[in-house]
Amino acid sequence: MANKKIYVVRKGRKTGMFSTWAECQKQVTGYSGAEYKSFASMEDAREFLEIRGEADGSDAGNDNGKREAKMQPVGDYREYLREPGTAVAYVDGSYDKASGDFSCGVVFLYEGQEKHYGKRYSDRELAAMRNVAGEIKGSETAMKIALENGVEKLVIYHDYEGVAKWCNGAWKANKEGTKAYQAYYQEVRKRLPIVFVKVKGHSGDRYNDVADELAKNALFS
Repeated sequence: MANKKIYVVRKGRKTGMFSTWAECQKQVTGYSGAEYKSFASMEDAREFLEIRGEADGSDAGNDNGKREAKMQPVGDYREYLREPGTAVAYVDGSYDKASGDFSCGVVFLYEGQEKHYGKRYSDRELAAMRNVAGEIKGSETAMKIALENGVEKLVIYHDYEGVAKWCNGAWKANKEGTKAYQAYYQEVRKRLPIVFVKVKGHSGDRYNDVADELAKNALFS
């Protein structure tokens, strides 16, 4: 019996993975610039979708461009650090398919100091989001560190866009993990201004690479 195809919509009325062509077709027919493709393997489908673990599209931002997260354009982190009371954090996540565990890595820059954090998590419910679970835990960790150190403004550099978009409302949080993350951000922002800066992953950005390595070390060391 042939393997069942997975239909992936990367750009359409609703993005994500679908089990039938009919479901996929509804999202792309008549949609200008639609991007979609079928795959035989889940890994290839996830890679095409480029959201590393959000398998059903339910949290993948079905706003058709009506709302956009207020994301800060990429800038030199040193410019932010010149602002009194401002901290910069680089965050990333990792996932181990063999164990089902995930992890986060955080580089925290504040008042001339550079601190590294990495933590492994064993939570089957959150692990369903794979790398994404680590990404949002990294962001939460950065917020907690900032609050503990009396930071007046936090700038979070991240390579997964959901880190900002769930917080800023551009993506709807439907999973328990993303709901909890969004709720935590809403509480923190009452006490701490937070700016999100999107960077390209694996592009040679020094601290993004360090955060990635911290996450992997926490998971596999």
